[in-house]
Amino acid sequence: MREKIDSRAIGLDVGLSFTKWLTGAENLHYGLWDGLEVTAGNLHAAQSAYTDKLFKLLPKGKLRILDIGGGAGETARKLLALGHSVDIVVPSAFLASRCRENAPAATVHECMFEDLATDKKFDLCLFSESFQYIPVEIALSKTAGYLDKGGEIIISDCFRSENFKGHAVGSTVGGGHHIGAFREVLAGTGLKTISEEDITASVAPSVDLEQGFFNVIGHAVTRIDGELSQKKRKLRWFITRALATVMSKRKRYRLNQRLNEKTRTAAHFTANNIYLMIKLRPEN
Repeated sequence: MREKIDSRAIGLDVGLSFTKWLTGAENLHYGLWDGLEVTAGNLHAAQSAYTDKLFKLLPKGKLRILDIGGGAGETARKLLALGHSVDIVVPSAFLASRCRENAPAATVHECMFEDLATDKKFDLCLFSESFQYIPVEIALSKTAGYLDKGGEIIISDCFRSENFKGHAVGSTVGGGHHIGAFREVLAGTGLKTISEEDITASVAPSVDLEQGFFNVIGHAVTRIDGELSQKKRKLRWFITRALATVMSKRKRYRLNQRLNEKTRTAAHFTANNIYLMIKLRPEN
């Protein structure tokens, strides 16, 4: 049986490589843009400001931290440099390899969080833009079970707002659980909210920056397609046929929308999403 191309791993590889070239770090999370012009040159400063704000939520002292959905290990690397011990949970071999490279002192669990099995206890369970990929009930109950006495949970992520309406196919920005459903589940968990801050307006410009990047790629593709249409019509026909073979009409529509339109904007993100930094602790 023919193996499927792992487009997600390819996308992550390319995205991480580009971000590292641009900023010097393999971060794919939102930036905090307060006081910064929204340009590619400021992405590193914006992402650093985000991490600085996130770290202000950390409990005092040297911590045993479970970094759930730790990406390429950049956050874990910074936590280790502060003297904390870190276990990372990542679902793919590609991300696990990047974590081992970027944070060699961390323990890496290559599995879905739902499948994690460890006897360790932690002072902090951290979700940095990973909470949205795990069912709310599992994410909250399982992390609570991993906490040692006095331990806390930090969630920094995007949620669907009460006003969420979505958009045309492929153009809906952000993601995450519906905020109402999250609060309903949270109310029955025995976890209490220590702090909660809405930073939607501060992170939303990241969406405009990302869309601008894709539009640059779209402009290049359009220019190449125009040249092929005029000078290499047979080659263009073969390329078009090949794309139609490997990509459905829906996927081609979404790709065109991503590269050539501007429906994914900070304004659309703000109207439909809410980005929160939340700290939780078991009531008992």
